Amino acid sequence: MRLHRFIRNFDFSDDSFVISDKEIFNQIKNVLRLGAGDKIILGDGKENEALALINKFEKNKLEVKILEKNKNKNEPETRATLYCAVLKKENFEIVAEKATEIGIAAIVPLITKRTVKFSFKRNRLEKIIHEAAEQSGRGIVPILGEPKEFKKAVLQAASNDLNVIFDPRGNNFYDVFGPKKTKQLIGIMIGPEGGWDESEIIFAKENNFKIISMGSLILRAETAAIIASHLILN
Repeated sequence: MRLHRFIRNFDFSDDSFVISDKEIFNQIKNVLRLGAGDKIILGDGKENEALALINKFEKNKLEVKILEKNKNKNEPETRATLYCAVLKKENFEIVAEKATEIGIAAIVPLITKRTVKFSFKRNRLEKIIHEAAEQSGRGIVPILGEPKEFKKAVLQAASNDLNVIFDPRGNNFYDVFGPKKTKQLIGIMIGPEGGWDESEIIFAKENNFKIISMGSLILRAETAAIIASHLILN
């Protein structure tokens, strides 16, 4: 039976403690219909987690007992940040959800020359990321960065071990990476619905970005973001 996971800033120093988070209480008691004697997994967002037994429910809170403590081993060895242009409609939310499930460590919304949509509901996006991290068994919750203008993001990414920008004019992915990738910090950049402006590709090259292609077909931006995240992390 699959155990439900909840990630918050939990402290596992005591053998038992009370959870007073109203959202978790409602999810456990009213949505999942769990009761005393059921087990759940709790994570602290720092790759530490615990198997916990629900002892009892009180008004708007529940008491749990720690049965065992573990280190989450699901996080990819490669730590990748996805710099993705803000997309229209629900497409940016899809990217955030799926990139989190794949193992992206941070998501930075990009403002590029051809970006059409500039705003998004931050609270909603953070909730989607959090729930995707719990659902997929992550040990951390990916960070949602502040929207960043393209050139500033490129310069910020200089601290990574490797940065790649995906564009149909680039080199074949496997010619650049080969069959095996080593542990490192990688930045991944995905453009908007209309693609990159030529000046952006030139600027990325000037700042040591590798230009990578995912094939001859033109992918939707959200599809490219999901595939790129998977290629880099797997």
